[in-house]
Amino acid sequence: MDELAVRLRRWFRRNRRDLPWRRTRDPYAILVSEFMLQQTRVAAVEGRYEAFRRRFPTVEALAEAGEDEVLALWSGLGYYRRARNLHAAARAIRDHHGGVVPGDAPALRELPGIGAYTAAAVASIAFGRPEALVDGNVARVLARIFRLKGDPRTGTAARRLREAADKLVPRDGTAGEWNEALMELGATICLPRRPRCDACPAARDCGGRREGRSEAYGGRAKSATSVPEVAVRIAIERGGRWLLRRNGPDERPAGMFEFPALGGIPSDAPLERVLRAAGRELGLELREARELGRVRHQIMNRAITVRVVAGFLSTELGASAQRMRRAQRGEFRWVRLSELGDLPVSAATLRAARLLTTRRAP
Repeated sequence: MDELAVRLRRWFRRNRRDLPWRRTRDPYAILVSEFMLQQTRVAAVEGRYEAFRRRFPTVEALAEAGEDEVLALWSGLGYYRRARNLHAAARAIRDHHGGVVPGDAPALRELPGIGAYTAAAVASIAFGRPEALVDGNVARVLARIFRLKGDPRTGTAARRLREAADKLVPRDGTAGEWNEALMELGATICLPRRPRCDACPAARDCGGRREGRSEAYGGRAKSATSVPEVAVRIAIERGGRWLLRRNGPDERPAGMFEFPALGGIPSDAPLERVLRAAGRELGLELREARELGRVRHQIMNRAITVRVVAGFLSTELGASAQRMRRAQRGEFRWVRLSELGDLPVSAATLRAARLLTTRRAP
């Protein structure tokens, strides 16, 4: 295993991807990246990470910010509870740790939103502490090397993987590089399907490869089937601005601005019925509606398809003018599409906005 460690580190130094959070050992920068990378692809995080760090370069800057501003910089990444937890963690670090990110895993786990994995990642990568990481990529690599059968997330397989990872993690201050190397190997070489064993620095040590069936190890039990959902949302224009509604605390995603949803009508309802429903629910007189298309997104096991309809106000508002003015306050807001970057908006809203710019007739 000592020889494997040498080969793996050498391979990592030559082949690792140039990711922005790998260019620093600043604990705060590592903390931000680990929150963002939870359940999110690296490619989706890269651009958001750098913009977030430019706006909130320090723990204090993030702690002093308002929640809406934090959520706005997070827009498009999804799982917005992570942004709120990161914000709360920054405030806890400011208030209880003098603005300095703690360096040991137990203290990190006491911060909001930080579990065992994130605490170990920050402690090992930023501080070199001997904390083992076992994400999906690491679990697959170790399961194949040691021929550990079963779902690596649960039961005996998970326990044995944790034991193996704890034994292997170096105690000489290089745990962060070791953990990153294992994760990189799983992300780029030891793939779930068709692993690139010929390019793997661990090939000579891999029990699964010796058997000629690497894919037999490190697999997960089948995930629950996605539950399909269809929603109808209407984008209403008035003088170049569009009506957004802010979700309440019990709605998902909470506190985010979205185009108003229309409940109680089938997803394939004709446009005339959509117009009537919009008028009834929003108190606005609409003269026309146009079909824009559909956007899709996934939230946990919910596969959501959003039908997007553009609506246009009547030139004479009549009795609905007072109701329209009320709609401009409180949970509703009229905004230009160019202003969406300044608001906390959901990923689905951003995709719907792209439809408005590409498919709306003048």
